[in-house]
This record gives sequence, structure tokens and C-alpha cells, in this order.
Amino acid sequence: MNKKPSFKAFLTALSLGLSLGVAQAANTDALVTTDWLEANLDRDDLRVIEVSVNPGKYERGHIPGAVNFRWHTDLVDTVSRDIASKEQFQSLLRSAGINEDTEVVLYGDTNNWFAAWGAWVFDIYGVDDVRLLDGGRDKWEAEGKPLAIRPQQYSPGNITVSDADHSIRAFLDEVVEVARSENPATDIVDIRSAAEYEGRIIAPEGVNELSVRAGHIPGAVNVSWGNAVNEDGTFKSPEELRALYAEAGIDGDNPVITYCRIGERSSHTWFALSRILGYEVKNYDGSWTEYGNSVGVPVTNLAGTVWGGQ
Repeated sequence: MNKKPSFKAFLTALSLGLSLGVAQAANTDALVTTDWLEANLDRDDLRVIEVSVNPGKYERGHIPGAVNFRWHTDLVDTVSRDIASKEQFQSLLRSAGINEDTEVVLYGDTNNWFAAWGAWVFDIYGVDDVRLLDGGRDKWEAEGKPLAIRPQQYSPGNITVSDADHSIRAFLDEVVEVARSENPATDIVDIRSAAEYEGRIIAPEGVNELSVRAGHIPGAVNVSWGNAVNEDGTFKSPEELRALYAEAGIDGDNPVITYCRIGERSSHTWFALSRILGYEVKNYDGSWTEYGNSVGVPVTNLAGTVWGGQ
């Protein structure tokens, strides 16, 4: 049975300095198509996981064989507002029947935002044989592909996850240091809407506003997550993505930090920049909810006003 090369192998190849052209450096194995997944659903070494945010989606119908991970309780520590602990995450994966040699495909509703968050958490704990269903749940349903109703259960798996790797996670102190730097060596990408970035609104329409200030992190460029996808929700080609971010000054020469409001939309952009293009990227999951409520940090609003002493 032929399996796709792991993302870890892709990174190893880059670190060894192989003569890859820029276009060749894109990791086309970060995604699977709906047709590929439908043809591979019967594989014993494949596990499909739905990470949706809207209640009842999984229960009303899901990809056959898929296990349900609830973003707000399974992947997040509900008390500390942190990602799930190593012990929690390992237990979760084992309960889904995931073994050391299992290939994982994640998908979800709401533009695959929370599935991308899941991919980020998998990466933090060193589980690298993970891919995203391109187009997510919406594309699968739009194509009339099969759905199952009964919840799926598997025998416990044997996977052992690594200690958390915080090299792909940004924290407030680091972000503030970049924001206050006159010549930052790290690029920041605000993936929210232009209205959020400019400070005209604090949160998307219909969402409870959790921050006390509007605006963006000084020095951040605005490339909305939606610019990275096609009309059907699939990611644009690596060449199109590279050109999109390069136009905003993000070309992979510097490390990148992505952020949004609570970290889920920025996970989508983290996936595009890190998993597809191979750039060095951290997701700031505290995002504007943390930054916009912090005392004494610099904030730029629509008029160019900066709050917080330098």
C-alpha cells in the first residue's frame, strides 16, 4: 500500500539543503481531495476526523468512518483557555483508534477553520502524518458524497505523542516585542477582514465582541484568510498563494506570526504558509482577544492612533 510521504520528511528534505526550486518547495501532500478521500475510506490505516464548530453537524451526517472532535472541549482546555494538554490529547487520539502508523485526514465546517486549528495542535504534539480535506465539509456535501449517521467507534489506538513544540506557537510577550521593534525580524500577518484590521469593528458581524479595543498589531499586514481560497473553499495553488503573500511583503525570508480574533482563522493561514508553502510560521492563538485586552501594548487603529506606551 503506497502512502504519501510525511510532512516531516518534507521538512527534513528542506533542512538538508536539497536543491529544490521555490515552486518545488511547496508541499502538495498537505491536502487531499474529496475524490481521493472517498476512494480511500476503507483503509485500516486511515482515520478521518471531523472538527466542526456548529453544534449537531456531525450528528446530522458525517463522512463515513469519521470520528468527531469537539473543538471547544476536546482540543481546548476549557478552564485555562489553553490547548489540550499532552495527556488529554494523547488520550483523545487513542480513543479515536489512532496508532503510530495511522494517516489522519481532518475536515470541518465553517471554511475548515477549526480543522486547520486541529492540524496545528496535531503538529504541536509531533503527529505529522496529518492532512486537511481540501474544501472541507462544504465541498464534500456539495458534491453529494456519502454521509453516515451513526457515530463511529474504534478499538483504542497506541499512539504516543511528543511534548508540546512551541516553535509553531506565538505568545503575547513575543508578539509585543515584534510590535515595538523598529526593525522587526519577524513578519506579522493579520488575517481578519479589512474592517477588523482597520479598527472599524472589533469582531465579525454576529459575534460577541470580546475585546475592548479595535485596530491591529503595529506592523502587521492584512491578508484576509479568504483571499487564499477559491470559490469552492479549496486552497489556491502554491504559486497563487506565494504571489498573494509576496504582494503583501511575506515571502518566507523572515519568520511569520499569524493572528485573528481567537486563533482559528489564523490557523487556516498558518496551514497555507507553513504546511503548503513551507515557510517558518507561528500561530498566535491568543490573537486579538488577548492582545486587544492587554494593558500597555501598542495598538494601531484606522486613524493611525497608537495606544500603549512604547
